[in-house]
Formats: sequence, C-alpha cells, structure tokens
Amino acid sequence: MKVVIKKSGFVLGKNVKVASTFLERLIGLMFKKEMKDMDGLLIENCKSIHNSFMFFAIDAVFVDHNNKVVKILRSFKPWRWSLIYLKAKNVIELPAGTVPEDLEKGDELEVLGV
Repeated sequence: MKVVIKKSGFVLGKNVKVASTFLERLIGLMFKKEMKDMDGLLIENCKSIHNSFMFFAIDAVFVDHNNKVVKILRSFKPWRWSLIYLKAKNVIELPAGTVPEDLEKGDELEVLGV
C-alpha cells in the first residue's frame, strides 16, 4: 500500500506492508537488519512501540482513526520504548530520515490500497 501526506502530496512509502494479525504485530521489524522488500510497516491497533531486538533506527508516525498524526518519533533508536499514545489507532514505521520536518501533529495521511 501507499502512504501519502495529504497537504503536500509527499509519498512516505510506496510499498508499505500491513501487520494486522497478532503474530505480525508482535514480530514487526524485530530481528531484521533493514526493511527489505518494503518501504515501511503499518501496525494496526497499536498505541505504543518498542525497538527491542532491532538493529536500525526508524521514524514512527502514530495516527488516529482518521489517519491524523498524533505523534511523530524521528530516528527512534534500537532498544527504546515509546510512551503510550491513547489517541493513536495505528503506527507507521519507516526508515529513519523518511519523515519530512514539516510533517506535524494534526496533519492527515492518505493510506491508499488498503
């Protein structure tokens, strides 16, 4: 699927995979050395994340049920835990440096191909 910033048309990812099952959500990007065969990972029903057992930093964008940005974590390093964002429904994990500086809380993302 494709994820686009609505206000600018900037493409965050053209090939974003979805983690919807318990096992997919549990494993996420753990034990991977890079995001191979994908631009990012959308984890459904997720209000917090961790980078345990990961080998690279990521950008994480938490969105609500309308795909409005709730929180952005830039260059979230391995072996860290995020806070719990109660308004979040999903999180999109992307390679570090992907999220542009002008993306801010309240901006809307388009998720295409779901």
